[in-house]
Order: sequence, then structure tokens, then C-alpha cells
Amino acid sequence: MPKESYTLNIRKVGVVGLGTMGQGIAEMLASKGLEVIMIERSQERLEHGVQMIEISLDKQIEKWALTQTEKKLMMNRMETSLDYEKLADCELVIETISEDLDSKKLVFEAIDRICGPEAILASNTSTLSLTELASVTGRPDRVIGTHFIYPVFKIDLVEIVRGLKTSDETFLRTKHFVEEVIQKKGVMVFESPGFVTTRLICLLINEALHVLEEGVATAEDIDNAMRIGYSFHHGPFEMCDRFGLDSVLAALERMFREYGELKYRPSIVLKKMVRAGQLGAKTGSGFFKYDMDGDRI
Repeated sequence: MPKESYTLNIRKVGVVGLGTMGQGIAEMLASKGLEVIMIERSQERLEHGVQMIEISLDKQIEKWALTQTEKKLMMNRMETSLDYEKLADCELVIETISEDLDSKKLVFEAIDRICGPEAILASNTSTLSLTELASVTGRPDRVIGTHFIYPVFKIDLVEIVRGLKTSDETFLRTKHFVEEVIQKKGVMVFESPGFVTTRLICLLINEALHVLEEGVATAEDIDNAMRIGYSFHHGPFEMCDRFGLDSVLAALERMFREYGELKYRPSIVLKKMVRAGQLGAKTGSGFFKYDMDGDRI
């Protein structure tokens, strides 16, 4: 395949969904000089997403990692809208809404109608089937998974997930974008519930929950053991808080359904905390407490 066929310039990227992951992806794309169109279902959610991006940039300014001028340039590269039509000129659209198959299918139907025939339609899903998402489009060969890891800015890895009909050209163009444009390491993964990272990290978190349930150690001591002993950036409980307890629960439940193995059955403690609305950093309370900026108290 000629190189120019998969290195077509991607300069404008759509991000559908401005939750924690959407904010991180949009901020990272803008930092790489790309024009970003951010879509949400309500003005309130759009404003909240932009506010959180600004808070993130302000934190970097405080640490001398960014200047006010650079922040202004990045904010100018990001445009918000409630209208999917704004995505018409994007060469790549990344869907990053919550892990609900039916909702994601509606997004893919919408972006498939609007985006040009050469556009790549990507999903940041961590557990759902790319083949199933692609089935609602007229271009299943151009649907692919780009699973970013939280926090997007700091983690230089993207799982590039191939669905059953994802073409070699789509994979090569996406890999070029990941490695040459946004300068992260892309690993190819064939479609499987949880892929590599979610499958392994959710099992670790679930086992940590069982250790906690059994009274072997406190959440703080379990995290310290893994963070200090094995050089984890965060221990399993803080990771769970930062991913969102609801997201971890949803991933485990889906893998339990798909694989049918008891090791994926979510801990009862996780279920109780989600029912109580203690979802981690985004609600200020999970296994630990967090301030409005998402920093541990």
C-alpha cells in the first residue's frame, strides 16, 4: 500500500462526549496543534467539559508546564457544538460517551450520515464490540477502536482495536495518526471484551476489592503496597476512583456476561458504592476523598 494512502493529513478531529475521557482526549489533541470539534447532548455538559479542560490547563500553568499564550492557543483550537453537522469536515471522529451499546450505536449512525466517505470513525470504548458498532454504519471498514488510557495526557499508549471488517488502510492511517501526529505508542488489539488493558486492570481492581472485603488490609495499605512495591503510579483503589467506579463496574459486568467466568463477577462492595453514588474523583468521594479539581484530599 502506498504510504500516501494512509498518511493523509488529519488536521480536524471530532470528539463526541465531553466526560472525563473526552476532556482529556480533546485537550491532548489541541496541544498537538489539531483543530477539535467537541460535541455534547446539552449546553450544560458542554460548558462543564470546557470548564474542566480550563482547570486542567490552569494547573499546568501553575506548574510552569504551560504559558497563558499556549493555553489561549489551545482553547482557540477547540470548538463546541450540540450539532453533529459540525463534524462534516473532520477526517477523524472519536466517540467517547459512556459505555452503553445502544447509545454508542446512535452516535455512529449520526456520524456515519454526516462525515465524508474518507473519514475514520473511532470509538474510545474499553469493552464493547467494534464490529457491532460498525454494523450500523455504511462503512464498517472505516470503523476502529482508539482506546486511550486515563490520564490521557500522561499515558503514552493507545490500544488500536480492529473490528471484524476494519480495513488495513484504516488501521495504518490510525496507527500513523497515533504514532506520528499525537506521538503515542499504538498497540494493535483484535476485538475481545476488555481488550488488553481494561481486562487486566479491572481484574486487579476486583481482586483488590476481595482482599479488602476479607479484611486482609485497608484500601490505603493495599494501594501503598502496589504503588511502592511494584512502582504503580496509583494503587488499584485510586485507579478505580479515577476511572469511575461505575465505569469499572460496567466493564466487569460486561466481561462477566461475555466470558462467563467467575473471576469477572464484580465485588459486592463495588456494587454498593455505585448504588450509593460514590463514583470516585468525579463525585468527590469513592475509596478516597477528592476536591473539585480531582486532587486527593
